[in-house]
Amino acid sequence: MSASAEDRAHARAGAVIETRALGKVYSPGSEAEVVALRDVDLRIGSGEFVAIMGPSGSGKSTLMNLLGCLDTPSSGTYHCDGIDVATLDAEERAALRLEKIGFVFQGFNLLPRMNALENVAMPMGYANVHREERLSRAREALAAVGLGERASHRPSELSGGQQQRVAIARALINRPPILLADEPTGALDSRTGEEILALFKRLQQENHTVVLITHDPDVARHCDRIFVMRDGRITA
Repeated sequence: MSASAEDRAHARAGAVIETRALGKVYSPGSEAEVVALRDVDLRIGSGEFVAIMGPSGSGKSTLMNLLGCLDTPSSGTYHCDGIDVATLDAEERAALRLEKIGFVFQGFNLLPRMNALENVAMPMGYANVHREERLSRAREALAAVGLGERASHRPSELSGGQQQRVAIARALINRPPILLADEPTGALDSRTGEEILALFKRLQQENHTVVLITHDPDVARHCDRIFVMRDGRITA
């Protein structure tokens, strides 16, 4: 597909993530000032599967924190599903995260004393959803990632790939349009990693927008587009 055709396709899809001149500076004005992001322009359409790739220190994790509304930019703008994040206070940003964004991390971040079903249902507790509905939707989410029969197992009773599937089910529980995945296959063997990437591809086909943070070109090649970061900028 030519660049112009790509642009037309993205325009048709509509941007769920759009940044303009996004920047992040830590300890601004001090001798220890660190410029983590510089003038990042990013446009990701609904239903895309994209990779943000770069070495350690390139700014990709800082960018993910901004896209996930876990941090605020020092400059520039960020629209998440059409909402100008700069206009929101901390409570409104938290509500936006809950409604619009699911997170998947390399370390799974499951609570060891809870079983798979309880781990998946946990985010809905913050949304004041009745317990029976929480558990019902958690069962559906586990079934969607192929773990319906493992609902009563604790993380220590699951393989690494199964734990990551539980984490993905948890990210899906509030039915967010955006999934942000930070090195989601980094703790997995190559075969299990391929299975997780295939699951992300299936979620994309169900119209989730998937943004995958990685340093691995073999992982990034599964995505439709790749943004390469270096020294806080998107270079390609």
